Amino acid sequence: MKIRPIILSGGSGTRLWPVSRAKAPKQFVPLMGDENLFAATARSVNDTKIFATPIIVGNSEHKFLIHDALEVAKISPEAVLLEPVGRNTAAAALVAALVEKDTDVLHLVRPSDHVIEDFPAWHKALMLAVPSASAGKIVLFGISPDYPETGYGYIVPGAATAHANVSAIAEFKEKPDAKGAASLIAQGALWNSGIFLYSPRTLIEEAKTLAPDLLKQLQAALDKAQSDERGISLDAKIYADIPSEPFDRVIMEHTKHGAVVPCSMGWNDVGSWQAMWQTASKDAHGNAISGAAVTVDTTNSYIRSEGPTIAVLGMDDVAVIATKDAVLVTPRARTQDVKTIVAAVEKSGSNLATDHHRARRPWGAYETITRGANFQVKHITVLPGRSLSLQMHHHRAEHWIVVAGTAQVEIDDVQKLVFPNESVYIPKGSKHRLTNPGIAELHLIEVQSGDYLGEDDIVRFADVYGRAN
Repeated sequence: MKIRPIILSGGSGTRLWPVSRAKAPKQFVPLMGDENLFAATARSVNDTKIFATPIIVGNSEHKFLIHDALEVAKISPEAVLLEPVGRNTAAAALVAALVEKDTDVLHLVRPSDHVIEDFPAWHKALMLAVPSASAGKIVLFGISPDYPETGYGYIVPGAATAHANVSAIAEFKEKPDAKGAASLIAQGALWNSGIFLYSPRTLIEEAKTLAPDLLKQLQAALDKAQSDERGISLDAKIYADIPSEPFDRVIMEHTKHGAVVPCSMGWNDVGSWQAMWQTASKDAHGNAISGAAVTVDTTNSYIRSEGPTIAVLGMDDVAVIATKDAVLVTPRARTQDVKTIVAAVEKSGSNLATDHHRARRPWGAYETITRGANFQVKHITVLPGRSLSLQMHHHRAEHWIVVAGTAQVEIDDVQKLVFPNESVYIPKGSKHRLTNPGIAELHLIEVQSGDYLGEDDIVRFADVYGRAN
């Protein structure tokens, strides 16, 4: 019996702001090295001796990010289920069970933004869980806690089951305060990893009793779904009425088939800058530093810059995170509350909660270098073989200067190649398209000039990515 990974890729991009944002949440940004967490998760469940091809459940707004990450990891999924709006883990797990066609697989629910460092320990725990899951249990992986964390839920193991190292679940505990966390650890409680193993048939049978309305709604959303090469887009109208509930609350807290496997596998849900500090390498003063930073009389702090040099003087136990367009400063102990700052940023009318300074697109990315009255300068990157839409602007002209790679440019049905150190002018109102015909990334500088420079000044005539005008 093989195990099919169900990789959950939702997220609102709030907990690791400003590096993570709504349009590119933490699993799609490189937090620990060059590879993002989604690609690392997909690769970690790619052993064909153990795993079947994965089912991905993600937000439709992230579909191109999902496919790019799968391409980097060289993985072809069984299916990509695209939710028009996030509806938490209960809906995601159930809809994956409903599309399953193979009766001889177990489903392994894996969030795409968690880190597992000890793979031998992880595989050992997984193999211990297989007999129970095959026998009809819904098995949760419980993490042996290292300290009284207040940002995680806890599981209190109950009586032993017929399978070695697998216990019944006596009780679920939501995120406690520090005193409550210490008390739970003393009782032998485990962290709730949010990773589950079960037969999809078992889950559907349980949902018929525990969540029949949710099951019917999800089946209806599937019945009216639209499919193309990018995935299965679940019906938006039906999905809007589906409740947003976690898997624990809908299934695990009520099922009689719940079980837990305790494990220590270097797990971290990377849910805060505090968690990033805990997993990072530190200097002699307890500081975890990434990027350009200078510290004096500073201890036990997390300092990360993706832009300007950060200078920190006389501070202890703080987190300072800088991108090119935003800076966060907070006590480490309060990094779980970063979402309140994001809410305040949204309320101010700024797009900093949703958009990165480097905007990702299915063809590549662009980054605004500078802007002023009637002009804007961008750095545009086009991936090999990718093409922008055939488009036109009413209010602006554009000047493209190629700095690396080769550009194929179409202007009013005339095509030409533009090489490094060459440029081309696109008059206002001209139909134009930019393509990278090469095998290396294309980099160019775009200078826009006109009386309106908004991203909505675009008329698309043709687009290979199916984006509406």
